[in-house]
Amino acid sequence: MMRDRFRIVGVRAYVVGGDDIGGDYHRRAGGHWITDTLIANPMSAYPEYRDSRTSWGIGALGSVVVEIEAADGTIGVATGMGGEPACYLIERHFRRFLVGADPRDTAKLWDQMFRASMFYGRKGLTMTAISVVDLALWDLLGLLRGEPVYKMIGGAVREEMPLYCTGPEPAVYQSQGFFGGKIPLPEGPAAGPAGLKRNVERVAAVRESVGPDFPIMIDCYMALDVPYAIDLANAVRPFGVYWLEEVLHPDDYDGHRILKSSCPWVRWTTGEHEYTRYGFRNLIVSRALDIVQPDVMWVGGLTELVRIAALANAYDIPVVPHGSGAYSYHFCITQPQAHFSEYINISPDGRSIVPVFGEMFCNEKLPVNGTISIENAPGFGLVLNRDKISLKRPYRPD
Repeated sequence: MMRDRFRIVGVRAYVVGGDDIGGDYHRRAGGHWITDTLIANPMSAYPEYRDSRTSWGIGALGSVVVEIEAADGTIGVATGMGGEPACYLIERHFRRFLVGADPRDTAKLWDQMFRASMFYGRKGLTMTAISVVDLALWDLLGLLRGEPVYKMIGGAVREEMPLYCTGPEPAVYQSQGFFGGKIPLPEGPAAGPAGLKRNVERVAAVRESVGPDFPIMIDCYMALDVPYAIDLANAVRPFGVYWLEEVLHPDDYDGHRILKSSCPWVRWTTGEHEYTRYGFRNLIVSRALDIVQPDVMWVGGLTELVRIAALANAYDIPVVPHGSGAYSYHFCITQPQAHFSEYINISPDGRSIVPVFGEMFCNEKLPVNGTISIENAPGFGLVLNRDKISLKRPYRPD
């Protein structure tokens, strides 16, 4: 009977109706601050898309929910992104590796999904689909064992996790007790020298508002090139910027090495849009970055994030994941070198402390005084708020 409990009998993938909810936290209809705040982005070279990350379709796919059910009726749940395409991959391809399998075999299941899909996708959408399945597996495993996920991957190294806050109002985040504040870079290279000047003015204004000791970071969101990034690093050096984040296209490994050698005083960070340990290997081994920032909902899930962390730890490079709420917190609290984690402020005003996943879960914990504590609820400790969300299962097994 005990052995039968650890057998998967069902896999279900749903798209989430509406906006402002779920793992695709770019999809915000209620005036999420990034729709109203000038931000450099990969589409900034096109005037019609330069003012917003949402106008060119970053949230077009939408959120998904995956349920994985064990033989005793226990259901592990996770959210992610990828919309109907991710649901198709999960229901029509990946379920063959899952149904009948033992959820404790996370390494085997991950490897089978990854190897079977390499011919059509080793990054991007495919990995986001694998990620949400992997997170649901870890949630199921925690429920079956009666343990929180963080206990199953090493246990806590601290009682609570300090957070930095990403959003447009660092002075507010300082007053709320956060470790630091990360702002979006307003303009990219297409805006020319005048745009660079406005970028510097923005950083100067933030430094003035928070004083000399509060860490400020700059999110450049893949919008820059090497010469511009060097110019920016030199221009903002007087303001003690804590790091410059994701300044280049993720595949420009040589460019990241050039930046580190050209401006060694800067903490260069990246990884939000990188995938699997193979994508991080060059960045880590060449020491081209100072902090690794995978997104656990995109990189391949918790199983792959732990592998990336093991590689980075061998080089004493901290791993501080991008966003992802409770999924990141359970990981970060096990990492001696991850001294803080990220809270993305997704509120319309950029000031209010709201759940990262909207109303998707009944019990998503919120930061208190800029920190988060993790309770001993089994799995990730997240319970679907079925009265508040609309789930549609667009595909079923053939």
